[in-house]
Amino acid sequence: MSDLCTPTFADLAARLGFSCETAGGLVEFRNPFALENLTLPVLELTVIVGAVLALWYAVVRLRRYNDPTNIVLWFGAIAYLLIIEPPLYFPGAFGIADYVDTMFAHNVFTVEFLWGRLPLYIVAIYPMMATVAFEIVRGLGVFRRYGTLVGGICVGFVHHAFYEIFDHLGPQLRWWEWTLDHPFAQPFFDSVPLPSVVVFATLWPMSLALCVQFFVGRHVDAGRTFTGGQIVWRTVVVGLLASIGTAILPLPATAAAGISGSTTVGGVVYALELVVITVVAIPVLVKQWRSPQDKPAHSRLILGYAAAYLAVMAVLWLTALPNWFGATDGVTAAGDPIGSLWYTVVCFAIAGLSLAAVLTSGQPVNREKNSTSVSENNVGS
Repeated sequence: MSDLCTPTFADLAARLGFSCETAGGLVEFRNPFALENLTLPVLELTVIVGAVLALWYAVVRLRRYNDPTNIVLWFGAIAYLLIIEPPLYFPGAFGIADYVDTMFAHNVFTVEFLWGRLPLYIVAIYPMMATVAFEIVRGLGVFRRYGTLVGGICVGFVHHAFYEIFDHLGPQLRWWEWTLDHPFAQPFFDSVPLPSVVVFATLWPMSLALCVQFFVGRHVDAGRTFTGGQIVWRTVVVGLLASIGTAILPLPATAAAGISGSTTVGGVVYALELVVITVVAIPVLVKQWRSPQDKPAHSRLILGYAAAYLAVMAVLWLTALPNWFGATDGVTAAGDPIGSLWYTVVCFAIAGLSLAAVLTSGQPVNREKNSTSVSENNVGS
């Protein structure tokens, strides 16, 4: 769609190896073995399978235990995606081109939407990763013991660990390309914009979890049931409010950068926000791991998938390490920017320990009348 092919997007597409002028239509299919490299279909399959499993698990929880929390989480994440992503792809069509230029471009994958802008796996990664993080935090009993706010913070922290493993690898393997001089992408943390590390990896899932737990999860925990109409409107509200929350939560960093006129100052405040979330989340998660109290039952299906996701990402990182170590000034011989290896290792450790904490936290004893707490370990097992 040539009228939407802006110079910035055309340049990003060319660097990724495809033409903006010929990038499909509303929906386009490609040969998975003819993509830029074989890591693209591996990533695509891994993420889409996870999203499908998360949806299946959500439906089972609703039908078997009358718990719509995961359905609202899954579709709330999709609603958030539909609100946030299109303006980033087509700023001109939304009347914001004078303020926001194209920030990034995804490479083309097997299934594409919106003229090469939106791969199916990106649609899938929102509910998939939100479900993984939410299930880990809920499985440790954080929401039950500490409430909605602290639980949401912990979801943001766990999501950040799982997401940054993927985020720091993508540019090197040409999964996407950032606009390097975009003001909203400054400052960069190696190949990843620091605002992405904080906002998209941490604050948006935190905002989503807060809304889901406030409007649905805490009521289910108290024994309340919902009609189909109530589930639908709550899902829409969750998507809208999570989007607003994603604009509000980074305001300290946005204001600091605007007042100072320095993206470095903004970056420092972004980092401080992440530090605050970390300082809150780690002691809570560790304490819940050690706690002998009964915890909500966890899903072996979702946690098993989370372990498989980490294994796949570990293999993809291993395939990328030779070029990573051969890079000069942060760029490989092929001209691709590299992410932070040490930060990725830390995120692997946090994600793995969070997963281990749930898996070793013991089987809960049913002491409640609410059927949502009964034998959820067996859902999908």
